[in-house]
Amino acid sequence: RVVEIPDDEVPATLSGEGPVPPEIKRWLVQTFTSRRADVRGRKESETRRSLRSVVHAVQAGMFVERMFRKTSVGVQNLPPEVQEHFKNIDSWSYDVFELDRISDGNSLKFVFYELLNKYDLIRKFKIPLKSLFAYSARLQRGYRKYNNRYHNPIHAADVAQSLNCLLVSSGFVHWLSDLEMFSMIMAAVVHDLEHSGTTNTFHTNTRSPLAQMYNDKSVLENHHISSAFRLLNEEDCDILVNFSKDDYPSKEARTLMIDMVLATDMSQHFGQVKKLQSNLQHPESLEKSRAMCLMIHSADINHPSKQWELHCRWTERLVVEFFEQGDQERKLGLPLSPLCDRHTTMVAQSQIGFMDYVIKPTYDVLFDIFRNVNGPV
Repeated sequence: RVVEIPDDEVPATLSGEGPVPPEIKRWLVQTFTSRRADVRGRKESETRRSLRSVVHAVQAGMFVERMFRKTSVGVQNLPPEVQEHFKNIDSWSYDVFELDRISDGNSLKFVFYELLNKYDLIRKFKIPLKSLFAYSARLQRGYRKYNNRYHNPIHAADVAQSLNCLLVSSGFVHWLSDLEMFSMIMAAVVHDLEHSGTTNTFHTNTRSPLAQMYNDKSVLENHHISSAFRLLNEEDCDILVNFSKDDYPSKEARTLMIDMVLATDMSQHFGQVKKLQSNLQHPESLEKSRAMCLMIHSADINHPSKQWELHCRWTERLVVEFFEQGDQERKLGLPLSPLCDRHTTMVAQSQIGFMDYVIKPTYDVLFDIFRNVNGPV
């Protein structure tokens, strides 16, 4: 099913270079747009901070400098090879595949631990290490549920590491509260939990149990975040055990995590970017939480911006999932989704289109947000 949307939602040209090829436009329309309401879907809270208000705080020196150090939790919980590899965790060219190799398939577990430890969140939120490692183990198991080539624990680790890199390189990290930092890291590691290796459109067209449960709306994303919260109820897995269940921070963390994971729904892409472009005309109207959502989304689609070897490796894995979905659609007598036909899809052209019409505009907006934080008011 191709979603019907207004033409102005999809870019017609790129810098005057000509029209979008029909197959690429069909893919963009079906995958990255939606007529549904804003994924936030709730009344804006007056307590939400705008970018401009935070900028004033940063420039006035009213923020706590992040301490990039090993905390009292220590590094003894990491194998020596992994400790050495994490010396480059702030690098945009970080090789998460190599991390997965030297950690015996535990890249997600160790990235999650490293980031929480790096920002002293384990100590600050009194997260029991036993619960943290038990929860991480179940996360990795959930990501392997369908044996996906792309949507697996390595992808989750890559998104979390890339998010960290964006936070550090932009200075964004200095004006996030501890709770916001925790929520962002948590959202990154759970954002594709129990991914089926197929798209939301596939679930809707096949009337899958998940599509029926979530009424065809952000089917996978709703499942990812719901599954992440359900895991907390399993034995020894409640890493939020020392959060008060009824206090404001606990509720805020949950709300932020839900918002950020739902914002990774690709069908919300053009609406999300367009809204932020509009807000940036008046930075005082742009909420901090919207910027956080875009950062998670940008980290999720980061690989075309990485070095060639990493991008090629991720593309090869993604194409495998696309083609396997196309094979299923062919067997079921369904129309093949764009880029899912292994006999006709031109992979190089599709990636160029993705870079031109999705990646570059997204990172341009992200850069403008960072400039509003760090530049003159």
